[in-house]
Amino acid sequence: MMEKPNLIKTALYKKHLELGAKMVDYSGFEMPVSYDGLIAEHTSVREDVGMFDVSHMGEFTLRGEDALTLLQNITSNDVSNLSDGKIQYSCIPNGKGGIVDDLLIYRISEGDYMLVVNASNMVKDWAFITHKIKDGEYKVMFENKSDEFALIALQGPNATDALSPLMTINPGELAYYTFISAEILGVECIVSATGYTGAGGYELYIPSEHSGRVWSKLLENNVTPCGLAARDTLRMEMGFCLYGNDIDETTNSIEAGLGWITKFSKDFTDKGLLEKIKAEGPSRRMKGLKMLGRGIPRKGYQVITQSGEVVGEVTSGTMSPTLGYGIGMAYINSEFSKKGNKLSVRIRNKDIEAEVVKFPFLNQG
Repeated sequence: MMEKPNLIKTALYKKHLELGAKMVDYSGFEMPVSYDGLIAEHTSVREDVGMFDVSHMGEFTLRGEDALTLLQNITSNDVSNLSDGKIQYSCIPNGKGGIVDDLLIYRISEGDYMLVVNASNMVKDWAFITHKIKDGEYKVMFENKSDEFALIALQGPNATDALSPLMTINPGELAYYTFISAEILGVECIVSATGYTGAGGYELYIPSEHSGRVWSKLLENNVTPCGLAARDTLRMEMGFCLYGNDIDETTNSIEAGLGWITKFSKDFTDKGLLEKIKAEGPSRRMKGLKMLGRGIPRKGYQVITQSGEVVGEVTSGTMSPTLGYGIGMAYINSEFSKKGNKLSVRIRNKDIEAEVVKFPFLNQG
């Protein structure tokens, strides 16, 4: 019998056990999937405030005179638009039209950046960027700081009320996709007005050894601890892509609806290929599916026309806790991907009717 590999435990692992969290293997980390149940946790973020341990995310720092040049070359968005304290969502094209990873780029100062990458891609990203640095002889210092930070995502309309008592400044003044270095309970942290839920709030980069104290204080401030299951349903309601489901090494940013982070005003990996796809129009497009019949779309389910032709595949799906019906993200052949089109999802040999909608699902009512 094969032994189960040792899972990595975050700095907040014991806090999750104390709260009775259900723990699962997520990208090699032992992470909480839920505490008191998906619906309660999801609703707390939409209507009040919840927090997630997302310390499994990777943080790399990139410093040096060639840092901007390197980032412009390897990422799809235009990093030159960033100023100090600003954040950019982007992706790393793989040289074949696919995506190595999607990431956040933080500009700390000129020539000084932090890259926040997906846990499942940390090793791959490190190797890919390191190879690019050596190949291009870029003058930069590239460091993996992932073990030094714990990351708490504090999300929901009441996030500012929960966080501000822990700080000497008001974090509510932070604009979306900006960050500051500031003290939380007297410890220097990065406070970022970002998140993966569409509910507003912050992501707190805390020195690992101090994260338990911050977590406990937020609990005292009536913040609901939330697991990865709620994080997934929240991001799906917004139509946010998850690497490994909706985007990967075989999908391109244009078909994935990420043309807005693909800037052709600069040179970067796969620019010519992606320009061609944009000009000709992709053969398929990432779209939302609102289930009209009873059924929950799941990854891998076929999307079909009324006449039974397979024209797409679901990449992510769930029963929306907020809306009360099934929702799915799917790649659909372009000619069938127009908003309002009626299609079906094949669920256990039954064809359940669905309508093509734009993201986010929350705007559909």
